[in-house]
Amino acid sequence: MNAFADSSAAAPAPARRIAVYSGTFDPITLGHEDVIQRAAGLFDELIVAVAVAHHKKTRFTLEQRIAMVAESMRALPQVRVLPFEGLMMDFCREHGACAVVRGIRNVADFDYEAQMAAMNRKLLPSVETVFLLPQAQLQCISSTLVREIAKLGGDVSQMVSPGVAAQLRVATGPVER
Repeated sequence: MNAFADSSAAAPAPARRIAVYSGTFDPITLGHEDVIQRAAGLFDELIVAVAVAHHKKTRFTLEQRIAMVAESMRALPQVRVLPFEGLMMDFCREHGACAVVRGIRNVADFDYEAQMAAMNRKLLPSVETVFLLPQAQLQCISSTLVREIAKLGGDVSQMVSPGVAAQLRVATGPVER
């Protein structure tokens, strides 16, 4: 009997490919947005996991950071924004993720992220790490630099979305000179 003869049997649905892109996103930058948009095209679902960040003093609250990411990604229905704390591999297991997406801007980022990817593979070998580089003109942008520039009254409009820029203006207030 031909294995292809019985077309009435439905083929099992392929597993959804879910990836996680985590960070503090304090604030989300155009570099982050670029990585998210491209990763969203590679997977059925992308979860942007906004870290509670006990180890860092963030400028924005967790709720504000989640809201900024959600607003920035509202045009991408395959992107979900969720808070997370703890081990990333536990979060991946909980959400059925097959991959972690990491944005890398330079060699220093790569060295750190390669070490993290190796450790994550020890914790959960079934989850792959995918590295994406933001567009060249966005590679110099970091949340830390954006916060500092905004704090000193500089123009961050080429580094973050208009909504995030407005939030930064509110958060930093007028600069005293």
